[in-house]
Amino acid sequence: MTTRRARGTALLVTALALVLAAGCSSDAGTANATGVEKPDLTVAVVPIVDSAGFFIALDQGLFKARGLNVTFVPAISSETVIAGQASGQYDITGGNYVSYIQAQQRHLADLDIFAEGSVLQPGGVGILTMPGSPVKTIRELKGRTVAINAPRNVLYMLAALVLAENGIPSSDVRFVVPKDGFPAIPAELRAGAFDAAVLPEPFASITEQADGAVPLADLDQGAATSFPGVGYVVTKQWAHKYPRTLAAFYRALEEGQEIADTNRPAVEAAMEELPKPLGLPKITAAMMSLQSYPVSTGPAGSVDKVRLQRVADAMHQFIGFPAFSIDSMLMGG
Repeated sequence: MTTRRARGTALLVTALALVLAAGCSSDAGTANATGVEKPDLTVAVVPIVDSAGFFIALDQGLFKARGLNVTFVPAISSETVIAGQASGQYDITGGNYVSYIQAQQRHLADLDIFAEGSVLQPGGVGILTMPGSPVKTIRELKGRTVAINAPRNVLYMLAALVLAENGIPSSDVRFVVPKDGFPAIPAELRAGAFDAAVLPEPFASITEQADGAVPLADLDQGAATSFPGVGYVVTKQWAHKYPRTLAAFYRALEEGQEIADTNRPAVEAAMEELPKPLGLPKITAAMMSLQSYPVSTGPAGSVDKVRLQRVADAMHQFIGFPAFSIDSMLMGG
């Protein structure tokens, strides 16, 4: 487990910052004293180890301590819940930045990234094959089929970075998206529906233990090293309407992030307590690799702009995405 704590660069926001500064003290009763505008929240988050800070806050009652009743909805990917967030079905979502940036650029939603969730670490995401597969190296993926949970998302990006460094354009690999995302991939990989799969934790460890899958490549390498993983977003309209609610959620989440970054047993316990069938067996939780979980002491929106711009720049370089400034997705930007 990593004990490094990536600290966000404080971004001072205008009127919202003043509200957050008044309503975000470390006292767990502050949010209740000032009164959150919306105590009942529906939050869609991808159930992977990158989201450990959220799951710890949920498991340890940190949201409740700040006057929030959070209903967790498992998301296949951030790409699959953006439309629901834009329409008000979800208050807050957590998932990969690539899909959020794509939605912002295409005007599918007007989003604010108010907190970082994870930064890639060794073992956090890998490409796996089955025993006996003819594919033994990254270079042998050329012309092969690789499963991923959503089209052209952050996992695609990581794979594209590593493929490019091994002399293979991502266009030379056929990426497929199983209908039910991560939960469906292990069985389909075992059945030979594709040659390899890009899997984050805990799904990588689940597939290795249950089906004997073999790691082909750790994607924390080269240009993908320490790549930003997931983040948490609201629509700009939601943030404006519910500033104290956002402040309370953010502070509880950051408490969860700090625990995740320093306390492996807490991460394991939270992942074991996920609702069925997502909850992990103890042996899987004990074996999975963890990410780094950035923690900020500033108000909501205190994210590392340089780190997040790295995602947009990689999208431009490796998947032909238009040049994009992350400023449009940051509070006060």
